[in-house]
Amino acid sequence: MSSYRTGPLATDKMPPGIPYIIGNEAAERFSFYGMRSVLLAYMTVYLANPDGTMAILPEKEAAVWVHFFVGSAYFFPIIGGILSDAFFGKYRIIISLSMTYCLGHLCLACMGVMGNTREWLFVGLLLIAIGSGGIKPCVSAHVGDQFGKKNGRLLSRVFGWFYFSINFGAFASGLLTPFLLEGRNVAGTIGGRVYPWVEFLVGEKAQEEIIFGPHYAFGLPGVLMALATFVFWLGRNRFAHVPPMGATYFRQVFSGESLKLVGRLSIIFSFFIIFWSLFDQLGTSWQIQARSLDRIIPDWIPVLGGYELLAAQVAAVFNPLFILLLIPVFNYWIYPLIERVYPLNPLRKISIGLFVMTFAFSIVALVQVAVDNGATPHMGWQVLACLLLTSAEVMISITGLEFSYTQAPKAMKSFVLSLFLLTVSFGNFFTSGVKYFILNEDGSSKLPGASEFWFWTGLVGLAAVLFVFVSKSYKSKTYLQEEEVDPVDA
Repeated sequence: MSSYRTGPLATDKMPPGIPYIIGNEAAERFSFYGMRSVLLAYMTVYLANPDGTMAILPEKEAAVWVHFFVGSAYFFPIIGGILSDAFFGKYRIIISLSMTYCLGHLCLACMGVMGNTREWLFVGLLLIAIGSGGIKPCVSAHVGDQFGKKNGRLLSRVFGWFYFSINFGAFASGLLTPFLLEGRNVAGTIGGRVYPWVEFLVGEKAQEEIIFGPHYAFGLPGVLMALATFVFWLGRNRFAHVPPMGATYFRQVFSGESLKLVGRLSIIFSFFIIFWSLFDQLGTSWQIQARSLDRIIPDWIPVLGGYELLAAQVAAVFNPLFILLLIPVFNYWIYPLIERVYPLNPLRKISIGLFVMTFAFSIVALVQVAVDNGATPHMGWQVLACLLLTSAEVMISITGLEFSYTQAPKAMKSFVLSLFLLTVSFGNFFTSGVKYFILNEDGSSKLPGASEFWFWTGLVGLAAVLFVFVSKSYKSKTYLQEEEVDPVDA
């Protein structure tokens, strides 16, 4: 019998286990997004066998594999959700699959050292997909499980901070990991600027060379994943451990009422598939476009002016940076301002976000038109599009996370959140399938240049219009966990 507390405390204050979950999430997301931010660049530029022979992939083919990996990582949540809710509980699943996650990073560390580099790469990505995917619904549901009716009002704020921690980790990794892979040094300079700390770290170089390389770029995320696992373990006695349901779980999940609920949610979730099919192109189509842009930061920007960003850094840095800035802006200014003239609920936030996303992709489509015509637009235009795309993310993804938890019956929290995460999987599988379908045998595309961007723009625009009508027919109902009295206060 477990000695852990099995329900949230009957308190109006913040649950004691939340800091451990937030700290774990920041480190784990650094690990995942750091590895993911350099994956395309590694596969298309640096992939090599131990004997030095190159094994790189064409850009379009690599993009197919990246989306397939992301889709796989968000497919395994459905398995993790069932195992946690029915058999093992969220905490045990998170700890055990975190070990699998760490093993995947170990495989990536072996790339280029022994054996076949491509085999190490794909085995490592498979293990990371199983580990990261399996824990995703459990961690999100574990956050909600810490709250009862007395402090339920804090749930929205904590999911905001939870998402904040995700993007803090993503911002730090997006800034650092591409540099570890691609940053170059010429006698202590990077991008033409002198950095004394570079000379301190690597010594003066007589010729241009990569400072660190793939082992550092993939090794640091592995270390951060190990740290994330340790931080989560430290909080084990502070958490509410909601026990698994056993066979009762399957009777409830497959009851008529539960299936009707899943059916209603599935209609809403189908629009998240479209959102993710576009959003996750930040790491593929947008990164490829960034290679053709002027990526030098303007001189009028203090400290960083004159520095040239790597193509892998543009979206990987600005998207999480904007998230960190926009979460409080939306919570304290934009949402209250809109509320004055247009009452908001989760579905209305999502609806507005889909229209904003349409404008974001319109901008990158126009940028690609300029590139196709031989121009070299400044990356500022892609940054502007990223600002709009991130605004859509705040309204769609964060809202969807909270919406999924509150709409799920108590016995189905991880399962419903895994369905929400499954939309990321289906979105990336859809994108991977489209990119594979339009891929010619010579590596070119049936929708070259801006044509593909306009395709995605039209798709999300159509989804935005349809969602207005679909959302009006959805009937909302909120479910929260039962509270438990702290023995100290009893």
